[in-house]
Amino acid sequence: MAIQMNRWERVRAALRSQDVDRVPVSMWRHFFAEEKAAGSLSDATLGFQNRFGWDFMKVNPRASYHVEDWGTRVEYKGDNAPSVVEVPVKSPDDWLRLRVLDVNRGVLGEHLTALQLISAGLKGELPFLMTVFTPLSIAGRLVGSEDVLLKHLHEHYDKVDYALQIITETFILFSKACLERGASGLFYATTGWATSDRLTEEEYRRYARPYDLKLLNALPPAEFHVLHVCRPHNLLGALSDYPVHAFSWDPRSEGNPSLAEGKQIVGGRAVIGGVAHDKRLVEATPEQFASEVAGMRVAMGTRGWMLGPGCTFRPETPEANLQAIRNAAG
Repeated sequence: MAIQMNRWERVRAALRSQDVDRVPVSMWRHFFAEEKAAGSLSDATLGFQNRFGWDFMKVNPRASYHVEDWGTRVEYKGDNAPSVVEVPVKSPDDWLRLRVLDVNRGVLGEHLTALQLISAGLKGELPFLMTVFTPLSIAGRLVGSEDVLLKHLHEHYDKVDYALQIITETFILFSKACLERGASGLFYATTGWATSDRLTEEEYRRYARPYDLKLLNALPPAEFHVLHVCRPHNLLGALSDYPVHAFSWDPRSEGNPSLAEGKQIVGGRAVIGGVAHDKRLVEATPEQFASEVAGMRVAMGTRGWMLGPGCTFRPETPEANLQAIRNAAG
């Protein structure tokens, strides 16, 4: 295609499986040292965008933003992932203590402020997504471990179901507020649950799918919802009918489909991924990434895909590698 597209045109064309002038590209990471306040989080996010000129932006909120207002407490040490020091659910009965939150207050309210600042900074020039986790994923951060939640699901499902309903209602309100603040859609992430390493497809249909769909189906129309199916051995096929516009996963992880295979699984809808996000992104050379991206462009063609990481990448990644990925997109 000879005509040069702007970022919105490029992303919209990719979502519609139309030709693009070049593959849309984005990368995303946490800014742990800056994410504790709305102003510094928005400044760091916008600064990263301005340095590299990504075609769309995924906002990485505070790592524990989705559970702090229910009582999860964390501690930060420099530019590192925070450590959880307190969780609100210590016994099955504690699930019954959860209440629907006022999303305009507390940590959720802070993040809505950050979204307003990001939206103002971007001036409508490109789409941006707010990261929202699935209700089961959120529940998993309210207890001491995922194993504890799994035990409660099997032995005290009625109590966990009550909490999942509360979580779902809260994040329907929050997700609507994100769209009102200017977000183009959600980056809806399953974290450690949509994988056969944790749940069977039947268990996912019982313990996760109803809440996932209740949240997504409650939202007003948006242009760019992404379902991110995390971890190796993911259950992409079981989630392929979700009402989103694109799917993201790590095609490099064991047991996961390639981008081309995944595109068939999700019925031809847009797919996002292809770039390593682990230590390889830190250690490989810019030339290696340039070569890899060139190979992906040949394999995937020009329609219905976007270049991005398999998951959030490490903060210590050299910026030269990120620039190589950005340049190699075309």
